[in-house]
Amino acid sequence: MNYAETLDWMFSRLPMYQRQGSTAFKKDLTNIKAFCEHLGNPHKSFHSVHVAGTNGKGSTSHIISSVLQTAGYKTGLYTSPHLKDFRERIRIDGKPVDQEWVVGFIEKHKIFLEQQGLSFFELTVGMAFEFFASQKVDIAVVEVGLGGRLDSTNILNPLISVITNIGLDHTQFLGETHEEIAFEKAGIIKANTPVVIGEHQENVLPVFEEIAQSLHAPLYVAEDLVKDPYQTDLTGSYQQKNCKTAVQALRLLPEQDFDITEAHIREGLLHVTLNTGLKGRWQLLRSQPKIICDTAHNKEGLEIVMNQLSKEKYEKLHVVLGVVNDKDLGTILSLFPQEATYYFCKPDIPRGLNAEELRNKSEGFNLMGNIYDSVSDAFNSAVQNASSDDFIYVGGSTFVVAEIDL
Repeated sequence: MNYAETLDWMFSRLPMYQRQGSTAFKKDLTNIKAFCEHLGNPHKSFHSVHVAGTNGKGSTSHIISSVLQTAGYKTGLYTSPHLKDFRERIRIDGKPVDQEWVVGFIEKHKIFLEQQGLSFFELTVGMAFEFFASQKVDIAVVEVGLGGRLDSTNILNPLISVITNIGLDHTQFLGETHEEIAFEKAGIIKANTPVVIGEHQENVLPVFEEIAQSLHAPLYVAEDLVKDPYQTDLTGSYQQKNCKTAVQALRLLPEQDFDITEAHIREGLLHVTLNTGLKGRWQLLRSQPKIICDTAHNKEGLEIVMNQLSKEKYEKLHVVLGVVNDKDLGTILSLFPQEATYYFCKPDIPRGLNAEELRNKSEGFNLMGNIYDSVSDAFNSAVQNASSDDFIYVGGSTFVVAEIDL
């Protein structure tokens, strides 16, 4: 198989949560343990930083990686989902894994993958760990996929565990309350291993403190310890929280024999997108009209993004909006501004919510607009209708942003 055929096989044969939803979610570690055993346990051959959280875990992972690269360390980075190309999930020093390596890996392990019945995510975690080990990275920054305790990445024994924050997302898997979700994410805390909590949330901090204390894991709350703002090339207002979380984690690495200085931190924060290829976070696509896309897709993330949007100056606001079908629309549609023209669309995945249903739900919140057959049709219509002094926002789902030319 060539690269395209290999991807087709991966996407069609292996259950993929991002596309299919709950039917692809594996809530135990049996498969990933078996796969890594089959691979020779590659995850045991490199150092790692493990990053969980409801919002900001991807950006925080990219920030940490950028600083490590700036300090001269060969740095692996595993994140999900991807926006454009599968290989975005697995990078070393910002460069995606080679197509040929992906093809060779699947060819070598295809029979095992089919027999074991791995999910798409379990495959990608094992692939990333094998790639990082084969390329002898100094350290890898690994983002949790969903939750923490039973996420496939949770076979790592990292130098530092990081939990950015807790919000009500994926409640069908992780629990209905902040405390229940915190318990699941706290599952990445390891014995005698420092854990950084990004935000001081009174209702969930006791959950982290109790588990950390039971495991003799030193606990640091970044929001309480990192007071000064940092300059960064990431323009979303929410990125300051992620920067502080990353900075606190990075400040602990010298205790693990990594030479990370304040100069490395400041330099790395200024070049995150250049160093790691991060996209889709309050990303400017065009200036006239101003077009911004953002992957925020749950209540906590959208509250911050909509607040930043409210501070923009424009003649008219155009919103290209699509979502997946397992979102609690009532909690997110109420956050969007009513004084805007909406372009409702369905992201091109099985989990995408029908655009007509989205419009019908949105009208209950006085969000008015038309239905479009695709994200590109909606986006192109918004561009055609907007004057140079208008503002276009594209979002609602990672998969909407993924269909835009970034």
